[in-house]
Amino acid sequence: MDVSSIANLSMYMAQAKTLQEVGTAVLDMAIESNQMQGQNAAALMESAVNPGVGSMIDISV
Repeated sequence: MDVSSIANLSMYMAQAKTLQEVGTAVLDMAIESNQMQGQNAAALMESAVNPGVGSMIDISV
């Protein structure tokens, strides 16, 4: 191996490491977003529950 091939290998490895770090950061952001959406959906479902609704029906014929 000559010096230029070692330098090229070093640059390639640094680029691969950077791409991996960016991919991991994007994945972390996606996971956090999904967790927040799940929490918001759970809160929305909890606020929609009204146990008194529909317990009595008045019917006139």
